[in-house]
Amino acid sequence: MKKILIVLFFFYIGFSFAQQTNVVDFTHAKVNLTVFPDSSFISGNVAYKFNVKQAVDSVVVDSENLNVLGCILNNDSISFKTTNDRIVLKHQFSVSTDNDLQIFYSGKPKKALYFVKRNGESQIWTQGQGKYTSNWLPSLDDVNDKIEFDIKVNVDKDYEVIANGKLTDKQINDSTITWHYDMQKPMSSYLVALAIGKYHKKTETSKSGIPLEYYYYPEDSLKVEPTYRYSKQMFDFLEEEIGFAYPWQNYKQVPVHDFLYAGMENTSCTIFSDAFMVDEIGFNDKNYVNVNAHELAHQWFGDLVTATSGEHHWLQEGFATYYALLAERQIFGDNYYYFKLYESAVDLGRQDIAGSGTSLLNPKSSSLTFYQRGAWVLHALRTLVGDTVFKQAVKQYLEKYQFKSANTSNFIKEVERLYGKSLNGFVNVWIKQKAFPVDAAFGLLQNESTFINEYLMVDCQVKTSKCEQYLKYYVSDEAKVKVISQMPDLVTNDTFKHGFKVRQAISKYVTKIPKALKENYETLLDDESYITVESALYNLWYNFPEDRVKYLSKTRNIVGFNDKNVRLLWIVLSLNTPFYKADNKQGLFEELVSYTNDKYNADLRINAFNYLNLMNACNDTCKANLENAKSHHNWRLVKFAKELSKKLQNKE
Repeated sequence: MKKILIVLFFFYIGFSFAQQTNVVDFTHAKVNLTVFPDSSFISGNVAYKFNVKQAVDSVVVDSENLNVLGCILNNDSISFKTTNDRIVLKHQFSVSTDNDLQIFYSGKPKKALYFVKRNGESQIWTQGQGKYTSNWLPSLDDVNDKIEFDIKVNVDKDYEVIANGKLTDKQINDSTITWHYDMQKPMSSYLVALAIGKYHKKTETSKSGIPLEYYYYPEDSLKVEPTYRYSKQMFDFLEEEIGFAYPWQNYKQVPVHDFLYAGMENTSCTIFSDAFMVDEIGFNDKNYVNVNAHELAHQWFGDLVTATSGEHHWLQEGFATYYALLAERQIFGDNYYYFKLYESAVDLGRQDIAGSGTSLLNPKSSSLTFYQRGAWVLHALRTLVGDTVFKQAVKQYLEKYQFKSANTSNFIKEVERLYGKSLNGFVNVWIKQKAFPVDAAFGLLQNESTFINEYLMVDCQVKTSKCEQYLKYYVSDEAKVKVISQMPDLVTNDTFKHGFKVRQAISKYVTKIPKALKENYETLLDDESYITVESALYNLWYNFPEDRVKYLSKTRNIVGFNDKNVRLLWIVLSLNTPFYKADNKQGLFEELVSYTNDKYNADLRINAFNYLNLMNACNDTCKANLENAKSHHNWRLVKFAKELSKKLQNKE
């Protein structure tokens, strides 16, 4: 009987919470948080205002494994019960407005608020989407609940605190500073953000007067311009293109160590991986432009208007992908835009062939479907209904559902109303059906882009191919790259005279270097591309053993990206070149092993582990760091560490 009662109790909680949005409306939250970086501990309270629209005997707040110390309702203590993930407030709530609820709590969050070490220094950051903000802040995980959050954070004086909204005050205490951030509009709780660390800041102002804040590590001052290049231009473009003014007080961007994804569009405060902090050379290979534009577009599509459920997730990711492409098109041109659409159409077609394709309305769809198929829907829809109807429909959709939630039907109805025709056929083909309409997509590309037609014409697998001539004459660099990937033997000394992309393709695909190409191939080591230099260094070292010292000497001081791609390769090649004695071999080996330590980013650690495994040189320190990596917060590193650990055990 006791077991039955427990089951009924949890069923009741689940049922009441599912219905709560209809009867209880949380409107405002004042967060007061103290963070202890070295102990990964937090304590604080949150004060909610809420309205009761219908009499109810309990209210539920999400709280994941937090220690709830007490609750006060309208200045009186209130009884509550906690589970692993909720606070249940038992009370006879009558219809009322502006109720005050304070929740006092503490804890060591297991996820959503991450305490990391970067070069030995503490850094704290949040990731609420998919991880639930309720792990560090008692809140409402339902994306349809929109609340205005004001945040106070108290932390040691050595740290900067960045959060949603406008910084209104910095209260200096004896050993800490309390940072006050104010939001003026409501948002879903998964978009509440904190970033705490050692930062400097550069500022600009958009054409419309919005303050733009670009954060960076003190030692990265030379990376600020290439990393944030085009930021203001893209902001101004998207405001005009979308036709709806940026809806928040300011816009901040903050790089963090070992972030889980490329970036996250927290309201007014994008957090992104510091792997995108690049110098002038790195910008050519792996820049932040697309992620920058994507997360910015989310400030409208996802933050201002939120998808009601996972079934409509493309309304966030598809829109952000599409508008990021439009922003890049304005910078890099039409050919860039159409080539990106071409690449995504190919990937979506391959996904269908592999049997992994799904409807865009399947909540379990892949990221490829949500992002790229979603972007394709908008490109195809705009082509069908025309620019005027499309832009006006998007604007009215945002106006109608601002600070609310919406679904696919809501958006389509706005387009139909202006278009004057049913879009059922379009929706069935582009959104609902399982298979991506790859033929229709290619048809659109061929109708709209001469560049794509030329690219499709180039095919070295066809006997009548003119690929040798293509490398010499009029086709685009993208088409030349296609030729080199299919027939690297066609590369001649004249091919090296082409642009950045062609030379990078040579370094990637011409792995057996004829002596006739050696002199020109060596010039690839001078290219402003860490990818090109990395590939060329290995290929030259492998093909011409007699000149290994020359190649190693030339590239000795090149580090590469944040994952030190060139430096790691250089160490490994140096260790395997016995007669090259410019550095102490033991010191180089110890440097390589040191990069497996948890003070370095996940990508660098994975690369170092891989090289040590290839050399059969994962020593006790390497193995200890590999074991440590199994409990890291980054799932990619955890998966890699477990797989490599198993391989090493099998070898032994």
